[in-house]
Amino acid sequence: MSDNDKTPRDPAVVLDEHRGLRAQQDADARRLRSAVRADQDTLRENQAALEKHLFAGPATTWPQAADKACYLLGLFAATGEAQDARYKQLIEDVVQDLRHLAGDTKGPQR
Repeated sequence: MSDNDKTPRDPAVVLDEHRGLRAQQDADARRLRSAVRADQDTLRENQAALEKHLFAGPATTWPQAADKACYLLGLFAATGEAQDARYKQLIEDVVQDLRHLAGDTKGPQR
């Protein structure tokens, strides 16, 4: 092995440094879209797993029933019909009541 073989290699070329501003912005946008898609896929997978658990059978305790009701209220809260300020407040109040009555010390989940 010669001395040349022992010298450290040049650092990798960072392509973003050689792109124009518009090309950098386009590359950043592609990276962000890719990250958002990955996050959305993960969210869908987690929601499917939660729903599988919730649909597995009837609740056997009040906290389990409260969890199911809070989940359904959360789904309704995300709809256009639930955007009325009165409905929003009612949903928050009912979720808080259910959590309290079920003995959840964590408080309301949003």
